[in-house]
Amino acid sequence: MEFQELNINKPLLNAIADMGFNHPTPIQEKAFPIIMSGRDVVGVAQTGTGKTLAYLLPLLRQLPFSEQRQPRILIMVPTRELVLQVVEEARKLAAYMSVRIDGVYGGTNINTQSERIYQGVDLLVATPGRLFDLVMRGTLRLKTIQKLVIDEVDEMLSLGFRPQLLSILELLPEKRQNLMFSATLADEVESIIIEFFNDPAWIDIEYRGTPLTQISQKLFLVPNFATKYNLLSLLLEEDEIFEKVLVFAPSKKTADKLFNKLTHKYKDQLGVIHSNKSQNQRINNLEDFKAGNIRILISTDLVARGVDIFEVSHVINFGLPEIPGAYIHRIGRTGRADKKGIAISFMSHNEKDELKAIQQYIQQEIPVEKLPLDLVISDTTDDDPDEKPKGDKAYLKPVKINQGGGAFHEKKKKNLKVNLGGPGRKKRMALKKGKKK
Repeated sequence: MEFQELNINKPLLNAIADMGFNHPTPIQEKAFPIIMSGRDVVGVAQTGTGKTLAYLLPLLRQLPFSEQRQPRILIMVPTRELVLQVVEEARKLAAYMSVRIDGVYGGTNINTQSERIYQGVDLLVATPGRLFDLVMRGTLRLKTIQKLVIDEVDEMLSLGFRPQLLSILELLPEKRQNLMFSATLADEVESIIIEFFNDPAWIDIEYRGTPLTQISQKLFLVPNFATKYNLLSLLLEEDEIFEKVLVFAPSKKTADKLFNKLTHKYKDQLGVIHSNKSQNQRINNLEDFKAGNIRILISTDLVARGVDIFEVSHVINFGLPEIPGAYIHRIGRTGRADKKGIAISFMSHNEKDELKAIQQYIQQEIPVEKLPLDLVISDTTDDDPDEKPKGDKAYLKPVKINQGGGAFHEKKKKNLKVNLGGPGRKKRMALKKGKKK
């Protein structure tokens, strides 16, 4: 099928042609007529299959011109990187339309974003936290929302956005169309669907959790952190094979540690990205990697979900993720747009449980490769001290509890006096005045 066979108008067809797309993907082909009918939809498809266009095309096709200030379409995504990406895709599709598109996310000046939103917006892309803040300020009113999209809901919940997500769903008008798209769906998502969706149509392109067939998976059994680093450094030397490499570190501290250790060898080819980096650093490093200005990008799970980075030759897991679904999203950064990709994972002895969970989840074994003969095996016990909690998720950090002794304190001596009777305050003051007189 070609896009012309769908009920798409001329402005959208021109924009699609400019973007270089000729044929809709299976998720786009199946979702378009159902979304156009106005029915709620839950779409589950593997990463890299075009889910963003699957919901943007029918939403923009049905969006008439309006001058009202408050948004009519709301798209919620888990990270600021996804906000920027969805906004960019939506603006490309709306190049020949009069549609106001904007995005809001945390980590930047909320007043600047408030001013932009106040000028008027038709389609708003937002992270739940910043969206909730703008609603509480009164800048945004959600009663005008006609279409709601929840993109990568699993990641929203794992990042701790459940309270904001539920609060926003309660504030939205009951009469609306709900759309949810993700590569994986956790069990707790079903309760949200049951409570807030109205008899949704399920579009399940392939078995949930199955990795893309065009990705070759490999596993190296490595004894410790130092040897993992030696193996990574050795592999990266083959620049003709490892042309564009995305390295997933298990923590922000590990990402910085790898970046600092590799800088002397790959200074101009290397970048790092995680939530502790400034917004400008994150955007610049990601754009440089997309454009091919740098060959190696070290990241936490921050870019594992939804971010389109084309022509990634290799994904390297420096450590296995604790959540099996995260493995799918990580390796899905390669092998996109019908191209082959390679996913390599390093596993130490204390990650056996993670491997078992991942292999059960994807219903297949990851083949173990022999270590290179020239690899230096380290006998040091210098493992990464911040290996757990893994990922870039604040909700995994331990909560600090005040271990104080309670509210009871012994009284000071001056407060131990007992009222033994005698003249009141007024009489005492009168006596004093009388003495002076």
